[in-house]
Amino acid sequence: MSTLSEFQLLAILASEMNMRKAAERLFVSQPALSQRLQTIEKEWGTKLFVRSQKGLSLTPAGEMVIDFVNDVLAKEERVRESISALNSEVHGTLKIAVASIVGQNWLPQVLKKFVNRYPQAKISLITGWSSEILRHLYDDQVHVGIIRGTPDWKGIKIHLFEDSLYLVDQEITKPEQVLETNRPFIQFKSDSNYYQEIQEWWHRHFQTSPKRTIIVDQIETCKQMAFNGIGYAILPAITLNGAEKNIFKIPLLDGDGSPLKRDTWLLGYESAFQLKQVQAFVELIKEHIKEEGK
Repeated sequence: MSTLSEFQLLAILASEMNMRKAAERLFVSQPALSQRLQTIEKEWGTKLFVRSQKGLSLTPAGEMVIDFVNDVLAKEERVRESISALNSEVHGTLKIAVASIVGQNWLPQVLKKFVNRYPQAKISLITGWSSEILRHLYDDQVHVGIIRGTPDWKGIKIHLFEDSLYLVDQEITKPEQVLETNRPFIQFKSDSNYYQEIQEWWHRHFQTSPKRTIIVDQIETCKQMAFNGIGYAILPAITLNGAEKNIFKIPLLDGDGSPLKRDTWLLGYESAFQLKQVQAFVELIKEHIKEEGK
């Protein structure tokens, strides 16, 4: 029967599908890795991987073995987390999935505090769209997720903060000036209701569509294009640190004249919040938000 270290070797091979990259991650030579794989395949009594010029591919038997290996490694990690929870110190891996905009602009300060305060803990971080964050939570791949918008979530849901939306430009000082300019409206792709909120705001104020539009795939690209005078954009306050030069920031107002805002939430299942590393992370976030509000 293969050992856990051999399971980890197989998992890395299946992840990389490349002998050289897998050897680098395992800090062994390719010949040594090849020999270990041959020994493992002999134990299983079948070929698990097929080599080609393009890399590795799994045999049907290999697919079954890798599914088994991943299941065992996931269970091992959960057991280790439970054991760590018995100790007074914070150990184990904190697995987080975070909306990209939060991961780029807000989370680094929190993680810096976490790393300094709990040096024994490890961090696994995934970023992406909010729908992807929810999928990672549903699939039990992470302990907690941080998403934007208003989530439909049955587990623990903690409101972190809200931030206003601004029309950002080098020239425009009033919203109605968007009808006069020939410069484009720069928008970034989003899978949340952000785009819908912007559309509703636009149609409440204007009867026509923007004259020109540029669509980009990342909010940071959108921001830099606006800051460099290519066009105007609508950005949340979380992306604006106050150090922008020669930039006008006009707050967006909803139908009753209140600032239009976006919410950020922390989500997770109750079982995850029983882990010490998760409890420590949540408490640290609360401290950080309290300090920001001073």
